[in-house]
Amino acid sequence: MNTFKMLVIAASMGMYSNVMAAIYVKGTISFNSQIADKNVSISEWNKNYSKMDTLKSNQTIINLGGHQVPVLKGGLYDRFRSNPPLAVVEKEAPEIDLSWFKTIQKQKKEVGFTTYSPNFYYSNSSITAIYTADMKMLKKLIPAEVRDIVKPISITPGRGLVAITAYAYHYCDNDSYNELSISIVTTKPNSTNWGVFSLMKELKNKNLWGYVLKLPVDTELARVRGVVGYNLPKWLIPMKYSDQGEMMKFDFYDESGKMDFSMGGKKLAIGDVQPDIVRSNFINKDRNGQLTHGYTDVRAIKKASSKKKEDLQLKLTDGPLSTFIKSLHLGKMMRYDYQPEFQAALYTPELTDESKK
Repeated sequence: MNTFKMLVIAASMGMYSNVMAAIYVKGTISFNSQIADKNVSISEWNKNYSKMDTLKSNQTIINLGGHQVPVLKGGLYDRFRSNPPLAVVEKEAPEIDLSWFKTIQKQKKEVGFTTYSPNFYYSNSSITAIYTADMKMLKKLIPAEVRDIVKPISITPGRGLVAITAYAYHYCDNDSYNELSISIVTTKPNSTNWGVFSLMKELKNKNLWGYVLKLPVDTELARVRGVVGYNLPKWLIPMKYSDQGEMMKFDFYDESGKMDFSMGGKKLAIGDVQPDIVRSNFINKDRNGQLTHGYTDVRAIKKASSKKKEDLQLKLTDGPLSTFIKSLHLGKMMRYDYQPEFQAALYTPELTDESKK
């Protein structure tokens, strides 16, 4: 790869990874205590979350699209079903800046259940690693119908890009949860694949495209909402988030509770940055096989980036997620992004123009 191309890619990856990356004070549940709850042991997780007939004392069951789902009793979702008044959020989490959300109008949607779009994520953290990956494998992983309109962006001959992001959603419309995203960086629909120049154009327009391969979560509410309402590849596994010491770390386990892999990122120095908003788009198939387009607007508040491979630790085992990651034949880590504070608005998918024809 020539020097110019390396510089272009290095500059590009920062913005891409920033995208492709409490509650009830009135009672006994607080914003901070809910974050702490996400650091439960795996045995505790298996006992209280994986069995639908075993509820924690602070949970209740709701019907969501025909699914019996445990949610935080008295939490935002239990009370407001994705449409909490911002005045309530402001009262219960006064430390959060809600100015951006006040500019967005929610709309009622029917997506297998009633919801309000966009879904607001008020306070969140993430770490992202972007790697080169085997292009032949990436093409195989995208369904033919999707591949007809978007293509994996080619960085060098035979190599595309994969973003691996771990999220901690501390405070959002559907309470709090953790999530892992593995996605392919793609072109805009029906556009020519000009490799790094296609990526640069998306970055310039702050309008990025990707195909989501894996999206496990650690609450049943997040799983059902994602699968039924957003056509996303979500399933339920134990996860552990830690923000102690010099690293932000996520541990991911298989469905039996056995360690699968861990991802830890160095807490980089945060400079003065102006919050900016970037749109991240995804194409998926709904349960009828029709193509849908959804997107998330991300407002980065605190962020920092590095190209030092020692700043990101990815520890794999022989678990299912580790095995999948190995199958991508990851190459050079192009960028690591540390994002301790961001906000997001997730919009419900709509049929693509191709599906409307």
